[in-house]
Amino acid sequence: MAYDDQNIFAKILRGEIPAIKVYEDDRVLAFMDIMPQAEGHTLVIPKAKAITLLDLPAEDAAYTIQIVQKVARAIETALDAKGIVLMQLSGEAAGQTVPHVHFHLVPSSIHKMRQHAAEMGDVEKIKANAEKIKAAL
Repeated sequence: MAYDDQNIFAKILRGEIPAIKVYEDDRVLAFMDIMPQAEGHTLVIPKAKAITLLDLPAEDAAYTIQIVQKVARAIETALDAKGIVLMQLSGEAAGQTVPHVHFHLVPSSIHKMRQHAAEMGDVEKIKANAEKIKAAL
């Protein structure tokens, strides 16, 4: 399957669709999930064109996971999170809804998380959490 340059994350990376960003460099972007499974739900995506984890070059995977750790630490500090669920859904059959590899950081328990991609969050709360996370970075 070929990478679709029109997927929502590709559009976010090109600045065509806004995102509530918490971190960005030349290889990775981290931003708030607007359909959060818990308050503070953050997505980390590599800028490499890869649909699933298996499509992502090893160097990009290694770098991205370093940023996942950095953002996870900031979430723990900023939101006083006692635990973070890290999810990477690889392929539609696994529940991946956007065909661009991404990592979910959900400050919650797997037993308390809301359903994946089910309900829009409160944008003002999402923005407030983003500011706390950015400050902790």
